[in-house]
Amino acid sequence: MTTWSERLGTVGVWAAYTQLTPELAVDIERLGYGAIWQGGSPTADLTAAEELLDATESITVATGIVNIWRSEPRELADAYHRIVARHPGRLLVGVGSGHREGTPHRVRPVQAMSDYLDVLDEYGVPKRDRALSALGPRMLAMSAARSAGTHPYLTVPAQTAEGRAAVGPGALVAPEQTLVLESDTAAARAVARDFLTRYLRLANYAGNLLRAGFTEEDLAGGGSDRLIDDVIVHGDAATLAAAVNAHLGAGADHVCVQMLPAADDIRPALGAVAAEMGLAGA
Repeated sequence: MTTWSERLGTVGVWAAYTQLTPELAVDIERLGYGAIWQGGSPTADLTAAEELLDATESITVATGIVNIWRSEPRELADAYHRIVARHPGRLLVGVGSGHREGTPHRVRPVQAMSDYLDVLDEYGVPKRDRALSALGPRMLAMSAARSAGTHPYLTVPAQTAEGRAAVGPGALVAPEQTLVLESDTAAARAVARDFLTRYLRLANYAGNLLRAGFTEEDLAGGGSDRLIDDVIVHGDAATLAAAVNAHLGAGADHVCVQMLPAADDIRPALGAVAAEMGLAGA
């Protein structure tokens, strides 16, 4: 059986599923990235993933993540089977419990995730083809026991090392890393702070950043310069590639990069990082 690095490659691209067109997917594959991660809670019918798979040749498409409070597991399982029948080995179903501010009925997320996975088990979605968005220790343990591994969002390399220690050597660790290709520090921090501010208002992300060693002062006012610089790396292509390599060196199998500003054409920035990383298509 192939390893996760063989299946996903070491570097992928994360973007909102509404931003990921078939044309962009073709360009991402051409640049040599190994996976496309669909953020923004793609729907359980997985039609957006299917469109990208239909347009490309070999790249893996992963959901990052399907929200268990908004998507019925039976519908997700049916969509999984429909797609893998046509594109075997190219779909990874990432699921997560979101955050309580966006889902008022979100209670006991660890138990809810276990129940959700029970249904995916019942309807034949294999452990190797699903991953969990896991930040806390109980969800990390579940990601290792009941899925291929973990896809954490908005973390730093030290947390990648902790995640690897928690899930063990055989599980997937695939963190997201947000990047800004901008060498003007003030301009880059403005872009990063505008992006990060809303996440600092969400308890799960704020709590996870506190666990990473940041302080309440770091989280105040849109984020301190230290927080901004450590979480959303900015600079030239070499600096951005070094941030990706920091996660890989800390134990990640695969790192998915999110380019800011998301409203821009992200192809030039992706091309610059692909070239710096030595990806095959760059």
